[in-house]
Amino acid sequence: MSGVDKAKIASQFIAYLPHAKALDMRIEEVGDGVAIISMPYSAKLVGDARTGVIHGGAVSALMDTCGGAAVMSHPDAPGGTATIDLRIDYMRAATPEQRITARAECHHITRNVAFVRAVAMDEDTARPVAMATGAFTVERPEGAKQ
Repeated sequence: MSGVDKAKIASQFIAYLPHAKALDMRIEEVGDGVAIISMPYSAKLVGDARTGVIHGGAVSALMDTCGGAAVMSHPDAPGGTATIDLRIDYMRAATPEQRITARAECHHITRNVAFVRAVAMDEDTARPVAMATGAFTVERPEGAKQ
């Protein structure tokens, strides 16, 4: 994909994902194996009406999407990607009414697998809401050298 703007392709791909639209995700930054994507607080996403805390599934979707964007924008990634495995450790509940931002970095790519680390934060950036590690496919175009 020489000469192709991978960050632009990753941004466009993420912008068209139905779940990203439904969660109102906003791409803050994508490039060179790093992605930052945020999601606003929404009463529709609350998992516990008593506390007003956003459901962990919405945070999971944000981190997964951000991880995929990080892989797609990595200089050594030849094309698309899909999640193989994603482990998320929830550190604390997100603060109600606050935007959640995920930052993912693709730190290593092999022939077939890309490895990602991610963190999700609300306005208290010193205390993460969740941290994740994941493995994603490295999709090579038909006939591409491996």
